[in-house]
Amino acid sequence: MNLQNKMKARDAKGNPLHAIFVSVFVMFVVSGLMLLLLAMLLYKMDLSEGAVKIGIVVIYVISGVIGGFLMGKVMKEQKFLWGLLAGALYFAILLLVSVLVKGGLEMEMTKVLTTAVLCGASGMAGGMIS
Repeated sequence: MNLQNKMKARDAKGNPLHAIFVSVFVMFVVSGLMLLLLAMLLYKMDLSEGAVKIGIVVIYVISGVIGGFLMGKVMKEQKFLWGLLAGALYFAILLLVSVLVKGGLEMEMTKVLTTAVLCGASGMAGGMIS
């Protein structure tokens, strides 16, 4: 069984794209589920705008940590860099979808940069704790 574990680790290192895509997919699934929970809380408890914004930030961080953790478990070496990459790709997809939906980049750049740092740092933190 030890040989089988070594082969799985070698396969992941040989094909990191697969691990990245799986990790980012899991990040979006977690985000979707948590956004549904936030929407239900908003409906039932009539949350304020500030509470919703905090909830969204928490969702970014939790999703990033989970994705970075998965990347770190799969890649075994330089875990923080792989976690950072997963967080950065997650942010890039979020930004791309937002630009496509809104028809342009009509957001405050400070909020965009803050979100980028949150996603990257939480992915890196997840990689480090894996």
